[in-house]
Amino acid sequence: MNRILLVDDEQAYRQTISNALRQGGYCVFEAGDGEKGIEIAQNEKVDLIISDVMMDKLDGFAMIDRLRMDPATCTIPFILMTGLADQESRRRGMTLGADDFLVKPFTGSELMTAIETRLARHREMIMETERKLVQLRSSITLALPHELRTPLASILGFAEIIGDENGGLPAADIAQFGKMIHQAGKRLERLLENFTIYAQIEVAASDPKKVASLRETQLTNTAELLRNLCTTTAAIYRRETDLTLDLSDAPVAMSAQFLQKVCEELLDNAFKFSEAGKEVTVTAAKTNGKCVATIEDRGRGMTANQLASMGAYVQFERRVHEQQGTGLGLIIAKKLVEIHGGTIEFVATAGGGLTTIVSLPSSPTS
Repeated sequence: MNRILLVDDEQAYRQTISNALRQGGYCVFEAGDGEKGIEIAQNEKVDLIISDVMMDKLDGFAMIDRLRMDPATCTIPFILMTGLADQESRRRGMTLGADDFLVKPFTGSELMTAIETRLARHREMIMETERKLVQLRSSITLALPHELRTPLASILGFAEIIGDENGGLPAADIAQFGKMIHQAGKRLERLLENFTIYAQIEVAASDPKKVASLRETQLTNTAELLRNLCTTTAAIYRRETDLTLDLSDAPVAMSAQFLQKVCEELLDNAFKFSEAGKEVTVTAAKTNGKCVATIEDRGRGMTANQLASMGAYVQFERRVHEQQGTGLGLIIAKKLVEIHGGTIEFVATAGGGLTTIVSLPSSPTS
């Protein structure tokens, strides 16, 4: 039996609606004001909230605002009842997170239809979330042991060779094996970092307070950060002459740590999937009040289907190209940009290659 919280300061009107809901087979909790409604919502597991807008103690707008800031209640479907049919009230309610409006007076049929629609959509959302969680758990279970084992095997293997030789290896060989161990260790470090960041993003995305906190930061010296990162990445791939930069400072509402992570993954992807001698171009500027950066390569690119199917732990054509890694890089960049209120677009370049366009707010947003 679905549990509904009904909040209205007019007792007679509240009683009429609650009777209709109980006759419709619902379990009903009643509150005469927004404060009591919040208390019930936080202590009882309700499936849907119906609240009047105009109430003396705490109105419906303030109530939904507070409930949407609480992780325990932020996803509960919320229907506002109002005698205010103006668009401003509707817009404000939707901005705060209302799922639907019922304009008084409404019929019993309209009430039941609104409830059934919202409950059905909420069930669909839960099922989709559970499906994604199952897919995520399965991907982690399959991907993590393999991805950890590969660099770990290199570290253990080369260390064992050095140990078994009892100092008989030439110095050049020891140096080479040491370099291999270091490379495998760095790969392991980045792998663990990506899994950790991905988990943090997933948790933060469901918490409005965490999202708001992330969006409060502003970075101004973006050109310097991008220039250093680009030149470092090009040097790692020994492709300094392939790099073309056109950078100007554009303030961005993101921490230096996360902006560097986004660009690091996108740059690594551009160099990794393009051949030496082919240009990688990076631009950044303030455009229409936003920080817009583009990274363009002339590699093998991605098909329209691949772009549409991008997801965590997915690597396209791995059997053909045998590219190491979990495929988390692009999805981490995408999620970091989106959680900061920005957009990221991947465009297949004519003649091969990929252009990535990142647009982020220049000023902190709420």
